[in-house]
Amino acid sequence: MSNNQCASCKDKTEQCTPETCGKSMILPQNDASEIKHVIGVMSGKGGVGKSSVSSLLAISLAREGFKVGILDADITGPSIPRLFGLKARPEQFNDLLLPVKTSLGIEVMSLNLLLPAEDDPVIWRGPILSSAVKQFWTDVAWGKLDYLIIDLPPGTGDVPLTVLQSLPLSGLIVVSSPQDLAMMVVKKAIKMVRQVNIPILGLVENMSYLVCPHCGEKIQLFGPGHVAEAASANELRLLDVLPLDPELAALGDAGRIEEYKGGFNIKPILTITGEAH
Repeated sequence: MSNNQCASCKDKTEQCTPETCGKSMILPQNDASEIKHVIGVMSGKGGVGKSSVSSLLAISLAREGFKVGILDADITGPSIPRLFGLKARPEQFNDLLLPVKTSLGIEVMSLNLLLPAEDDPVIWRGPILSSAVKQFWTDVAWGKLDYLIIDLPPGTGDVPLTVLQSLPLSGLIVVSSPQDLAMMVVKKAIKMVRQVNIPILGLVENMSYLVCPHCGEKIQLFGPGHVAEAASANELRLLDVLPLDPELAALGDAGRIEEYKGGFNIKPILTITGEAH
């Protein structure tokens, strides 16, 4: 065996490198999908609002006229359907599933759309979880999309690794909250992503502050954030700093997140992906 051959290559007679072998793991799009950009939203830390950030990113892109989808890869804790008030089950198109559309036309696929009740638990081991995420890519007729947003679960385990290795990611957005503890765990995710050579589009600090409804003062409930310093130290862009907004929480709980007047700063994303006008 050649010294240049990747140890994980299935065909031991084939000349390859770790880079080319890694590319061979990427799953192709099916014939009913034409997706230009795939963007993952991850953290490593739970409870920082990845699903909210994913939703706001998708909504902001849709408001600018882009065709957008969300793949809910948080199989055991899916929340995207609730945020958008989706309850319809996906229909079939030949051997594929059709995503469910939101009011703005955002295409959504989530395991919660397939369960009898949204609070039914998903008690699966890692390989089955990873297989489900792959099927949401290979067995869903996404149609023609400018952006597919992938809402990843917390941690650096099976499902995030499956997404990083199996889907053709244009890049990842990493979400943190202001606490030092959150940023410590987020740095683990950053290092994981860099080990598999996926571009990090930038960092987002969520729940950074609360605006006083009486005087307009910004109150840092969790103390001063450190995402700007982390972005600089890791040579990453700071994409956005989002507030802790009771209105967003209320609209999300009511399944009406698309009515939220705030949004996500998509200008850096459009510039990075070459979609800026």
